[in-house]
Amino acid sequence: MTPIRTERLILRNWEERDRALFHRINSNERVMEFFPFRRSRAEADDKLDEFRADIERDGFGWTAAEIAATGACIGFVGLHGSDHLPFLPQGTIEIGWRLAPEFWGNGYVAEAARAWLDYGFRTLGAAEIVSFAVKDNRRSTAVMERIGMTADTARDFDHPGIPGSHPHLKRHVFYALRRADWLTA
Repeated sequence: MTPIRTERLILRNWEERDRALFHRINSNERVMEFFPFRRSRAEADDKLDEFRADIERDGFGWTAAEIAATGACIGFVGLHGSDHLPFLPQGTIEIGWRLAPEFWGNGYVAEAARAWLDYGFRTLGAAEIVSFAVKDNRRSTAVMERIGMTADTARDFDHPGIPGSHPHLKRHVFYALRRADWLTA
């Protein structure tokens, strides 16, 4: 992929130097508060390799977000084909993110997400980009609203990948942004 540069960030494919941070964000209790699992180092390494291969194949994906001024990787922000949910149409594009807590509250996710929305609508020609989160995950839904997405309560759902042992994580709220709305904003 060709890296995407924003005012403060570089959105790029994963590099070997990112492995420790990737494991940390996938095993951190605060970051993973709304997920029913934490990844071991080996599981995180496997997932990073999967993300890297997806990006190499597709030219986009869950990409590393790096602070341009320092070279520090802070987590990921990106677009991904949302084929893991059977009720979404084939080709649905999802936007998502996960940052290390020390980088929260600086506007990095919204900055990177806006660049990815531009890429998704202009380059990929997506008609709609979606996002979803556990209903109590106010931090993520606030970002969704900040970047122009709107709640679509008719599409809220119980996530089929969440085990019954975590009922408080099952209900997900659904947000979407249509290309036509993005163009007029």
